[in-house]
Amino acid sequence: MKQIHLLLSIALTGLASLSSSRITAAPAQPNVIIVMADDLGIGDVSPTNPECKIKTPNLQSMADGGLVFSDAHTPSSVCTPTRYGLLTGRYNWRSRLARGVLSGTSDHLIPADRPTLGHLMRKAGYHTSMIGKWHLGWDWNKPDGKNIDFTQPVKNGPDINGFDQYYAHCGSLDMPPYVWVDTGRVTAQPDRTEGVAKAEDRYGWYRKGPIGSDFHIEKVLPHLFDKTISRINERASDAKSGKPFFIYLALPAPHTPIVPVAPFKDASGLNPYADFVMQADHHMGELMAAVKKAGLDDNTLIVFTSDNGCSPEANFELLKKNGHHPSAVYRGHKADIYEGGHRVPFIVRWPGKIKAGRTTTALACLTDVYATLEAITEQPRQDVGGEDGFNLLPVFRGADSSGRSALISHSIGGSFAIRKGPWKLCLSAGSGGWSAPRENVAKKQGLPTAQLYNLSKDPAETNNIIDSRPKIARSLLRMLELQVQHGRSTKGESLSNDRNVTFIPTGVELPASLQPAK
Repeated sequence: MKQIHLLLSIALTGLASLSSSRITAAPAQPNVIIVMADDLGIGDVSPTNPECKIKTPNLQSMADGGLVFSDAHTPSSVCTPTRYGLLTGRYNWRSRLARGVLSGTSDHLIPADRPTLGHLMRKAGYHTSMIGKWHLGWDWNKPDGKNIDFTQPVKNGPDINGFDQYYAHCGSLDMPPYVWVDTGRVTAQPDRTEGVAKAEDRYGWYRKGPIGSDFHIEKVLPHLFDKTISRINERASDAKSGKPFFIYLALPAPHTPIVPVAPFKDASGLNPYADFVMQADHHMGELMAAVKKAGLDDNTLIVFTSDNGCSPEANFELLKKNGHHPSAVYRGHKADIYEGGHRVPFIVRWPGKIKAGRTTTALACLTDVYATLEAITEQPRQDVGGEDGFNLLPVFRGADSSGRSALISHSIGGSFAIRKGPWKLCLSAGSGGWSAPRENVAKKQGLPTAQLYNLSKDPAETNNIIDSRPKIARSLLRMLELQVQHGRSTKGESLSNDRNVTFIPTGVELPASLQPAK
């Protein structure tokens, strides 16, 4: 009888242990952290540029433990539109913003009824947070239509776009006002006016404007990582018990003001821009360590990317002199239609789900993040939301492609390019942005009004073969036309764009190679 009781006791203990392990087991859906750097070029980190002269050991460690996309792109070559594309899974040029970026006082760009990553993840049961550089506008209280009353709530911020909490500044870190807004409320009133002229500081300049008593330019980057780590720790217990979190961390670096602090100041041996990249890399190491310390490493998906290519503010001449190339082998930089404007680092780490140390050549765009998280959270595709995104989950699992065969790119000046396979058609005479030749100069020089490149043979886009490949040029133009008219680049119901989208520059006559065949 005693032996029977002993066996029964052992069995019950085992069942209790099994039950306990089931209760505390990691939930099926991972926590998700998306980190977007600001103006970081594909050549600025070692995972996407073996010749990189800037030391980025933490991002290299992330890559060694995850997956690197070597052919990943932003939907635009500049800040605001790319952020729109990431959050909505929709090409930015379909919105009311046809070119350029918003300011620190602009009204909100994304309406409340437009599906976003925030809405998507909240619907899947996630706690959603946005931290850092918003740059998509929100509605300040302006009693006289001009001056901001900082004592009043901010309306139509990230909270209307699906985020439970947000801690952010409105524009780039060189755009006033310089105040923190915590889910609709300014954390500290401006107590001074501050700014640094470019003539005073080649790297650390920022526009003059009101600044909050708790806002300190040089401390912004570490402060945002501290806020993120605190949020991770706050949400850790809930995450372990089945309430995962989604954090969108938008960095202000290495965009101007370029303000590295000790011990990173002068650490690169290159220039302050490189120092600032090193500092951002260090903080990424801290973030990944915090995830591990919180016991969440095995069930957290981390994505690191950039909003566009490197800016000329990095001082290309000096960096080149020191053997470093922010765009690596590619032509152009931030603002341009060329590859250096929109081909960016895209590193994904998800222990146990993504095979470590792999690099893929699968074509990807930041608009794909929406469809990917939709698939990860097992939500059905909708007609609206992620219209221009492809699911990258098969690539995470080892496939060569997500099914994306084409990519539309957009420059700061509103120039379009479309890519399919190795072929890229640019509907511009010049860079469409800031590098030489700018559009007005290209037109004066009588350059062709469109450009066609074979990226597999000419990744630097040096040989325009528009006149020798008319069929390819026409085919790409027709594909662009259909994707613009259809309101989406994926299968589904045709949708309307928010404005009348024209992709052929006003007053431009297309070359003979693009004219319809008779």
